[in-house]
Amino acid sequence: MNRTLQQSFSLKNAYRVNSILYSIKQIPLVRRALPDTLYQVRGLKIFANVLSVIWELFSIFIGKLLYFLIMVAGAASLYGNADQAAVFVHILFFLTLIGAFANTYMFNPTRDKYYAMFLMRMNAREYTLIHYAYAIARVFLGFAVCGTLFGTLKGLAVWQCLLIPFFVAGMKVTAAAWYLYRYERYEELPNENNLDKTAWILMALLLGLTYGLPAAGLILPQGATAALMLLPVLSGALSLRRILRFPYYREVYQQVLTQSAFRTEEVKQASKTQANRFIADETGITSSRKGYEYLNELFIKRHRRLLWKASLRIAAVCLVLTAAALIGVCLVPEAREVANRMILTWLPYFVFILYSINRGTGFTTALFMNCDHSLLTYSFYKQPAHILKLFRIRLREIVKINLVPAAILGAGLALLLFVSGGTQDVLNYVVLIVSLPCMSIFFSVHYLTIYYLLQPYNAGTEIKSGTYRLIMMATYLVCFYLMRLKMPTLLFGIMTIVFCILYSVIACVLVYRYAPKTFRLRA
Repeated sequence: MNRTLQQSFSLKNAYRVNSILYSIKQIPLVRRALPDTLYQVRGLKIFANVLSVIWELFSIFIGKLLYFLIMVAGAASLYGNADQAAVFVHILFFLTLIGAFANTYMFNPTRDKYYAMFLMRMNAREYTLIHYAYAIARVFLGFAVCGTLFGTLKGLAVWQCLLIPFFVAGMKVTAAAWYLYRYERYEELPNENNLDKTAWILMALLLGLTYGLPAAGLILPQGATAALMLLPVLSGALSLRRILRFPYYREVYQQVLTQSAFRTEEVKQASKTQANRFIADETGITSSRKGYEYLNELFIKRHRRLLWKASLRIAAVCLVLTAAALIGVCLVPEAREVANRMILTWLPYFVFILYSINRGTGFTTALFMNCDHSLLTYSFYKQPAHILKLFRIRLREIVKINLVPAAILGAGLALLLFVSGGTQDVLNYVVLIVSLPCMSIFFSVHYLTIYYLLQPYNAGTEIKSGTYRLIMMATYLVCFYLMRLKMPTLLFGIMTIVFCILYSVIACVLVYRYAPKTFRLRA
């Protein structure tokens, strides 16, 4: 057991350290300063080990903090008139039910499990029990700290806060034991990376109970919830025996890992299958254009389900919601003042909305999977003049696709502002109509630019750029933060328009200067 413990954690740490070193090597401003023998430099490996330990400690709490901040405590705050402690426990209870069966921490197929059990031939039972115990300990510690912090802020008693980590850990252990029982009885196991339709339907129903019941004024009483939370603690303790004595861990992971794509060809095939779902299969698609315009038009037509059809559906939803808001304001005079005030101060919120509906990521992913993945192997395709010409064509297309819903939202907000009481400064109307399309243009330019400057995919269609991941994460965090920002529409709108223009100019200059060197297949 001790030997397995040492080997397994050494393997996991080595994998993480090498990933950190590889990601550092991909940073444009740093890669030239680092030697080609990066993985042999002792000082850098020590530095990567320190980062690995810091990340391990950081990851115990950061996910739980965001979970409580957004999905539990943050969501409970939306029900302002309800008992906050009761709503907090109600939401936490149902979300824990979902998480227990959707993420047991035992059946998640990962590379380190594949390497350890099937390449290094480690004892499957010992390896599983060690890592499962460690995972549950992380869950317990994270929920103990974050549950106590947010529970206290919501008015929960100390004993209720202390019950949370036992409840969550007990639910996960119970779910894992239930799945092991089903394997012994029926030889069935879940794949946590690919849940079936029944699981998704059940999760949707539980989410409806989580957030729908409080909206309807129905909240589980705290006493009843506390009693229900005690049951998984008891069942979890009883389930430990099955987990400890289960004899078929190697067979279980043989099945789980076989279903997962760890090798390059499997990853490539899975990615292609996913991408091909959005390709039109008509044989009559053609174009009268020439050169790269011909190539681009064929691509847009074949991917109209992913691009134009999706954009038009989003635009239709925006149109319906705008019409409903206009009717509501006309029929309910009391809502006019509220709507007017929100429009004049909540423009930053629409940055996140446009981030969510923008087709930039889908566009660039489809570009690589079904076009650039093959063409980048040809030397003519990587010539600077051809790269820059195709970039201009693609930028024009994605801007057009994303402009439709943004223009509807901008015009709709301006009309809603007028109907709800208007404003003394006419520039507010102009800013609303112009700023939202500018936000849309920004995201179109942003996603296509980082795709050309970083090109994160390798020949196996795996993302291999740490810088790309960081930029995508930073984009999300900035947009999410802006939802909490309250600023006059005129000021924020003008700032947005100016920023979008400057960003677009700078981004295009960077692409023209560096894309001929960076737009290539990764190793």
